[in-house]
Amino acid sequence: MTITITAFERSPDGGKGLARDTRVRWALEEVGQPYAVRLVSFAAMKEPAHLALHPFGQIPTYEEDDLVLFETGAIVLHLAERHVGLLPDDANARARAIAWMFAALNTVEPPILEFVTARLFERDRPWHAERLPLVEDRVRQRLDQLSDRLGDADWLDGRFSAGDLMMVSVLLRLKPSGMLDGHPKLAAYVARGEARPAYKRAFAAQLAVNSPQVAGGA
Repeated sequence: MTITITAFERSPDGGKGLARDTRVRWALEEVGQPYAVRLVSFAAMKEPAHLALHPFGQIPTYEEDDLVLFETGAIVLHLAERHVGLLPDDANARARAIAWMFAALNTVEPPILEFVTARLFERDRPWHAERLPLVEDRVRQRLDQLSDRLGDADWLDGRFSAGDLMMVSVLLRLKPSGMLDGHPKLAAYVARGEARPAYKRAFAAQLAVNSPQVAGGA
């Protein structure tokens, strides 16, 4: 079995771990599975060969023998179900961990992406000054709710799981804005995720692709 994922040839974040391939790299590191990476340019992502793997022309994709997957949630869930380390053995705890995966992607990430888009890419729009506080409020509401639920626990539901992996990955998008500073429990939660050896390996692998040395030699 050979696992191959795709990643940006040059990540828009410069290797800060925010590109979605980092989530898949992290999951693979957590479950101890080796993998290869095929780097794709923005142009190649829109070509037929890549569109056959990902119909929306994005990354990452996941190839394992005759299985092809796209969407990080689906890929991480596949890995978690197939390998030990990301889902509890208890059926109920397992279901709750999967629920947290969905919560990260469906409830917490959308307002965060809306905020990031408004903050970075809509500054020149005439309605930016009015819109930004609205999307900030939506993010803060979700952070308040998540912080209340997490409380003083290390992880969302007992031991670290795929639910935490996805939630930390989503929350990491807020670090550049400083919004996590107002939620110390969540900031500490994210820091615990970043401190995991598997995350450090995934981050280092993504950073290496985007390092000046690699970029200079391309």
